[in-house]
Amino acid sequence: MGYEFLENVAIADIAFRAWGEDLQKLFQAAANATINTMIENLDSIEPKETRNISLDNDELDLLLFNFLQELVYYKDSEQLLLQTQQINIDEKNGKYHLTAVLQGEKLDPQRHQQLVDVKAVTLHKFHLEKINDGWKAMVILDI
Repeated sequence: MGYEFLENVAIADIAFRAWGEDLQKLFQAAANATINTMIENLDSIEPKETRNISLDNDELDLLLFNFLQELVYYKDSEQLLLQTQQINIDEKNGKYHLTAVLQGEKLDPQRHQQLVDVKAVTLHKFHLEKINDGWKAMVILDI
C-alpha cells in the first residue's frame, strides 16, 4: 500500500498515484494521499471523532471517486480531517458496496500544518485498474 505525488500531470491541481495489494489497501492509500495533500503530517491527526460511511455504485472506479469526495466533504462541512480505520468493499449483483470507519479530528492550525485546500476530486484522468500484484489508481485533486 502506498502513494506518490506526480509532477507535470496537472498544472493547477495535484495528481497522485496510489496502489495496494487489494482494493481495501488501495482505497486507504488513496484516502491517505488525499488528506496528505492538505496536511503535511498524517500522524498529527488524532482519532478523536468517528464517522461511519456507506456507499454504493455500479462502477468500482466511481466508488473510489465517491469515497475520496466524502473526505473532502467532511473537511469542508465539519472541518474534520479523517483517516480510514476500517474499510470493506463487496460486490453483489453487479453493484459495489463500501462500508468504512473513519476517525480523526477537527482541523487545528496550531498542530496541523496545512499545505493546500482540496476543493474536489476530479474525473480528469481518473483511473482505477487491476494489476498483477494488486490495484492502482490515478487521481487528480482540484485545489
